[in-house]
Amino acid sequence: MKKIYVIVCLLLLSACASVKFKDKWLTKQAPETFKARFETTQGNFDILAKREWSPAGVDRLYQLINREYYQDIAIFRVVPKFVAQFGIHNDTVINNAWGKKGIIDEPVLKKNKKMTVAFARGGVKTRSNQIFINLKDNYRLDTLAYSGVTGFPVVAEVVSGKENVLKFYNGYGDKLGYKQDSISKFGNTFLRKKYPKVDYIIKAYILKD
Repeated sequence: MKKIYVIVCLLLLSACASVKFKDKWLTKQAPETFKARFETTQGNFDILAKREWSPAGVDRLYQLINREYYQDIAIFRVVPKFVAQFGIHNDTVINNAWGKKGIIDEPVLKKNKKMTVAFARGGVKTRSNQIFINLKDNYRLDTLAYSGVTGFPVVAEVVSGKENVLKFYNGYGDKLGYKQDSISKFGNTFLRKKYPKVDYIIKAYILKD
């Protein structure tokens, strides 16, 4: 009986995951350029993305926004005069599904200047669901080599609402960058209890021309 119960639970989890994530979403190609709006707890900011900067990266960004991934997403890592990073989903199933689907590595074609956007990564084919906004000119990120990859390809840039990006709470500095496992496991409940000043992406969506 216990074995049957475990099997049923696994089947239910599998069914739930298939509803929340589908591999076919990853085949969606972005337009050559697109704009998107991010509504946050500090106000809105808009981005402009161009496929020529990083085709696979821009496609992934478009897929995430198009599938309404960035909803109630913590801007958990805000390091003053460096970056504001976000992308860990509050739903563990959704976070893991996207996080395991890393995209191909590409060269840096646009400099990591202030207010550009790039995917975080920790090695080969690890660009997946986390992105960061450069809070200053971080040109060293263009050529930083480690774990088999070089640099952080820019996928977009903030074109309006820059003042709101600079308002994101940065008092925790890089502390939460080292607690990503806890954030991934316990979600926003953990953050709101332990780190109540963290700002959030309320939602993100593609802007129509």
